Amino acid sequence: MHKKLLLTAAAVAAVVAMTACSEAPTPTEIKKAQVETKQEPAKPAEPVAAQTAFYEMYKPARTWAPDLLALSLISNEVPSMKSEGGKFPMWTAVFVSPSRHEARTFTYSVVDDGTDVHKGVDAGGSQSWTGATPKSSPFQTTGFVVNSDAAYQTAYAKAEGWVKKHPGKKVAFSLGSAARFPAPVWFIIWGDTKSGYAVYVNATTGTVIGK
Repeated sequence: MHKKLLLTAAAVAAVVAMTACSEAPTPTEIKKAQVETKQEPAKPAEPVAAQTAFYEMYKPARTWAPDLLALSLISNEVPSMKSEGGKFPMWTAVFVSPSRHEARTFTYSVVDDGTDVHKGVDAGGSQSWTGATPKSSPFQTTGFVVNSDAAYQTAYAKAEGWVKKHPGKKVAFSLGSAARFPAPVWFIIWGDTKSGYAVYVNATTGTVIGK
């Protein structure tokens, strides 16, 4: 009996010790944690790859037209933030609705420069759309597999020699579909169409189509 009482007392002591270790934090500790959380600096805005911006625009676009398809997606420069490696501070998408015969432009920006560029998604008004053409046709989002940063790496491998000989030339991205291509294509160009260097990257497979 004596041993049993000792064992019981030891068990009670262990429970008390465990309870003491798991006591709720004091009001002072809670307040300190709240202050430390508030003092954490906000993460600065950064340029984003195309798919991040595309799906931010796609969500409100679906409420406009459930049957919508993507027609184009292009990169945009913003003076207050540099683009890098296929990531940009702003992107513009055009969606179309076959049933409405309409097109609508959406923009997504990670910054607000106080003028025409607003942070988040902006939606433009609807415009008439006559349908696909050999040079521009809508595409399913399932064909948009290769993100812009991955496409940049592929294109740069081809353009590296030219880019090094022409430092300072900005790169621009546009995504679209045309009859001569089997899938949506990234058109990536350093400089301009007259004297720049362009590479086409299949947006579904990630392979280079041409330059």
